[in-house]
Amino acid sequence: MDMRNIHVNTPKDANVIIGQAHFIKTVEDIYEALVNTVPNIKFGVAFCEASGKCLVRYEGNDEELKKAAIDNAFKISAGHSFIIFMREAYPINVLGVLKNVPEVCNIFCATANSLEVVVADRGGRRGILGVVDGDKPKGIEQEEDIKCRKDLLRQIKYKL
Repeated sequence: MDMRNIHVNTPKDANVIIGQAHFIKTVEDIYEALVNTVPNIKFGVAFCEASGKCLVRYEGNDEELKKAAIDNAFKISAGHSFIIFMREAYPINVLGVLKNVPEVCNIFCATANSLEVVVADRGGRRGILGVVDGDKPKGIEQEEDIKCRKDLLRQIKYKL
C-alpha cells in the first residue's frame, strides 16, 4: 500500500468541505441540502462512486466551482469521497445539514486553508486516511489575540 498526499486546488475565495458518503444519489441530496439551507450559496460538488461504473458524479450551480470539484475529486480518486467548493456561505452554515444527509458517513474537513488529502493507494482502490489542513500553530493566544478573535467574530456577525 502506498500513502500519498494530494494537494487540493481550491478556487480563490472559496471554502472546501471533504467527506465520505455511500450512494449514487449523494450529489443530488447534497445539492438539495445546500440550497435549502443557504438559498444564495454558490457551489460545486463531486462524488467518487466506488462500484459499478466508478464515475465521478457531480452537481452544482456555479460552473467554476463545479469544475474544481470534478477535477479535485478525480485527482483524489478515493472511493465514496465527496468534495464541495462553496462561496456566498461558510461551512459553519451548512455542516449541520450535511451531517444529516442520509448518505453522508463522515466529514474530514471544512476549510479555506491550504489543504492536502492523505490517501492510501492499493492500485485500483483508494481511501482517504485524513487531511493536512493549513499550518501548524506558531504560539499560544495572548490577551491581544483574544480581543482580535472576539472583534472578528462580531465584525462578521457571528457574535453580538
